[in-house]
Amino acid sequence: MLTVREISAAGYRSLKSIRFPVDPLSVFVGANGVGKTNLYRALELLQSAAAGTLTRDLAAEGGMESTLWAGKRRVGDKARVTLMAELADETGGSVPLGYEVGVGLVEQYRVDVGVSVATGAAFLLEPQIKSESLVQRTGRRPVTLLSRDGPHGFVRDADGAKQGFGKSLLATETALAAVQNGAAFPELDLTRRTLLEWRFYHDFRTDAGSRLRRPCLAVATPTLSSDGSDLAAVFATLAHIRQDTVDLDEAVGDAFPGARLVVPEPGREARFGLIFPDYPKRVFEASELSDGTLRFLALAGALLAYRLPPFIALNEPETSLHPDLLEPLARMIVKASERTQVWLVTHSERLAQAIAHSGRVGPRLVVKREGATWIDGLKLSGAFDDDED
Repeated sequence: MLTVREISAAGYRSLKSIRFPVDPLSVFVGANGVGKTNLYRALELLQSAAAGTLTRDLAAEGGMESTLWAGKRRVGDKARVTLMAELADETGGSVPLGYEVGVGLVEQYRVDVGVSVATGAAFLLEPQIKSESLVQRTGRRPVTLLSRDGPHGFVRDADGAKQGFGKSLLATETALAAVQNGAAFPELDLTRRTLLEWRFYHDFRTDAGSRLRRPCLAVATPTLSSDGSDLAAVFATLAHIRQDTVDLDEAVGDAFPGARLVVPEPGREARFGLIFPDYPKRVFEASELSDGTLRFLALAGALLAYRLPPFIALNEPETSLHPDLLEPLARMIVKASERTQVWLVTHSERLAQAIAHSGRVGPRLVVKREGATWIDGLKLSGAFDDDED
């Protein structure tokens, strides 16, 4: 799979226009309302483009009226949400690939006073794919592997020849998701599969009805799902298939001194519990654990699983955690970044500084600049001051 070298977003909520590099471990910290979650959400929407759900997901956010940049635009500027990711082989063995997608409003015409009608096969208020491209960024002359302008475009096959999309795409469909022939279009297929492998962890439910609190099917599970519903299977895979829980046991002991994670041999279902030093003969099942303890264990499953995805994004993982758990969490994040890319947004200065201390990776401060989300020290060129130094 490919790693992320650069992200850009324009026209989305508070992201007027921003482009910045992505490191093996990226930490963004800032106050409420500066747009940290919009940065995170832009990444999720790039994955939605690969899954073919981008326009649906924008509609679910409230449609283009809610998601478009609400600030001033120059006369003639199109109302567009534009997202881009540059991907590359971390070993340097492949040429970087840049995928970009633009989403806009339905084109309309007036048929009577005060009446607008959508042109083409479209609903009046739906988001529509206006442009797509996949560019192989060679040193001298970039090669366009996918180009789309509205309904028209092409994709370049493995021999370098231009081909049509092979089907008539609706304006709500991305070509990245629709063109599925991996043998004919290997770079397109690799880009799609890479984006689909990303994992986003931000909403681990810990209430009484949470799936984290219930056993799950005993199926070998190398990577935690985004909702954490297969956490017990992830732990069982480490304990009984990989037979290596050294990092997991260390993380549990770091967070809860003297405690021990118990993962019984699964039958049809997998389960787990904790033994605390005050009650050495009593296993506390997942259904009995506090919200903070369960959330920390879910983060451990995400960051210490048998196989990590190529990219992990965390949004405010400190939520509901006791402050004493932030340093152990920071150490888990740094350890995970040795195996994959980790991208984190947080309110917690303490967590950010603990990561800086453990991993020597300084946090980036997210700010508002003239109403737009910006990152302190980011130059218009898309590089940070300290990177250029």
